[in-house]
Amino acid sequence: MGNSFGCSASGERLVSAARDGDLVEAKMLLDCNPCLAKYSTFGGLNSPLHFAAAKGHNEIVGLLLENGADVNSRNYCGQTALMQACRYGHWEVVQTLLLFRCNVIRADYLSGRTALHFAAVNGHARCIRLVVADFVPSAPFEAMHTQIEGDPRDGSSVKNRFDQSSLSRFVNKAADGGITALHIAALNGYFDCVQLLLDIHANVSSVTFHYGTTMDLIGAGSTPLHYAACGGNLKCCQILLARGASRMTLNCNGWLPVDVARMWGRHWLEPLLAPNSDSTIPRFPHSNYLSLPLLSVLNIARESGMQCSVSSSDDPDICAVCLERACNVAAEGCRHELCVRCALYLCSTCNIPSEMVGPTGSIPCPLCRHGIVSFVRLPGSSAKELKLPLSLGLCTPCMLHPHDVDGQSPTCLPEVRKNRVASVSSDFLCPVTCSPFPSVAIPLCTCNDGPCPSFEPQEAESQDESSHRSQTSVDQNKMEGPRLEKTSCSGMFWGRRSCSREHQCNSEINT
Repeated sequence: MGNSFGCSASGERLVSAARDGDLVEAKMLLDCNPCLAKYSTFGGLNSPLHFAAAKGHNEIVGLLLENGADVNSRNYCGQTALMQACRYGHWEVVQTLLLFRCNVIRADYLSGRTALHFAAVNGHARCIRLVVADFVPSAPFEAMHTQIEGDPRDGSSVKNRFDQSSLSRFVNKAADGGITALHIAALNGYFDCVQLLLDIHANVSSVTFHYGTTMDLIGAGSTPLHYAACGGNLKCCQILLARGASRMTLNCNGWLPVDVARMWGRHWLEPLLAPNSDSTIPRFPHSNYLSLPLLSVLNIARESGMQCSVSSSDDPDICAVCLERACNVAAEGCRHELCVRCALYLCSTCNIPSEMVGPTGSIPCPLCRHGIVSFVRLPGSSAKELKLPLSLGLCTPCMLHPHDVDGQSPTCLPEVRKNRVASVSSDFLCPVTCSPFPSVAIPLCTCNDGPCPSFEPQEAESQDESSHRSQTSVDQNKMEGPRLEKTSCSGMFWGRRSCSREHQCNSEINT
């Protein structure tokens, strides 16, 4: 019966209801036996929460969590419901899981991918914004980038330095082979994700490793600019260069980014990536997906809950946006009052350029268009703590242990240099993880439609594919640049074992 707490037949009925979005069936089964929320399938160990999160059934996700489902439960591959929701871009589900305080830094067993990697591989910028919400304070954006030079005994300075270090560790967490979320977004040409990741301290000079289970066609020691050159998106390359990426960086194969672009037939990138290029790089504003007030309203929603009292139409405290619920939060600055549900939806979905409304990272007030940086709870609103299931993850790679990582990022030098990867540093060792280093194998395998191809090197076929891609992509938009539609294990040479294990888990969900 797997690890079910009831009849396996009833558990499979709940799995089917969660997968198909049948809320009535799920309520009936959980009313009869609430322990069914902890059921898991036989092969892939997917819980009903995994199925509901992967399919985007937000109401069923909330129902399962309220009935005691473990928000951090893992399947056979070590993937959580948060990873499934980020993989398919269901930001409403991500929002619900965050309200129940899911573990955002948990990594899977196969390759050390976090939810941030799953969101970046398919370009889900809203999911990235929500996943990093607990690390981005609701404070002026300039304060995040200001070098703290005060008295080290000052408690606020120590706290701000720790917050910045925690955010940097999480965003730059490397999977197997050293691939970060920025590498993945640059490879697949999602310039909005690249812009957002760089705004939240992603390292533009991070390099891949020569150890791990992944072999790729670019080579170890590659920066995000190498991956952007392989993907062929012009705007991604421009953004990376504008943020300090170097054209002169050699990877361990001795290739410059322009060499990678030539090998993959991205000839439109050669004028930009040439070492002696005189191309003008445009100035890019900060990402439209940066939302500073998200953390403040998320904490208020966790404390008071999302079920606000319904007010009558003549109540002066009714929310002016939805006209249904009572106001319980107020925007700092303009002091306009909203209900917590509308405020959370506004912070999660708004992508209006902040330069039009106020400070960087602020969102416009729906009533006066004033830039909002933070929300505060109204004094009269009641606090109602959510009932959260307890879970202890002792195999979670910890990016927040107090090792100083300042100075680890390689600086961009004008001369040509070659990235050499040293042995595994002791900073990668975590006392509460069973992995010797944060291992990874990205991008995601998309070979679920058929068996994985042979992993023997076939140089002739690779050259034919490169020439074919270069011929068919000439007439595409040069600013957006052609994107790799799918990054499969044939393109990045996955390990067959990892591919088959993930195929087993995903085949249950996609049945």
